[in-house]
Amino acid sequence: MSKITTRMKRHVRHELKEEKPTIWVGKDGLTPQVQAEVEKQLQKTKMVKIRILPSALQGDVTAKVIATKAAAETDSALVEVRGHVFILYRRRKKQAL
Repeated sequence: MSKITTRMKRHVRHELKEEKPTIWVGKDGLTPQVQAEVEKQLQKTKMVKIRILPSALQGDVTAKVIATKAAAETDSALVEVRGHVFILYRRRKKQAL
């Protein structure tokens, strides 16, 4: 997982405050398709807002657990978990010449 400063977290939260989540995690959890979409959007916009549907929260699985797993698998920073919505941020990867 990459590191992010408090100031940068505040900036990302402000940027995405009015935005609606662009990815939904359904009852199947973090599928490879969801991970691929998160990766694609992070590459394009550096930050992504994700909603977890209640059907994904079964047993001892919480929104924080899903958000932490998503951040680890995409090598991004978890900015915030609020209710069933979380925000991921990652600097763009440099393009190899």
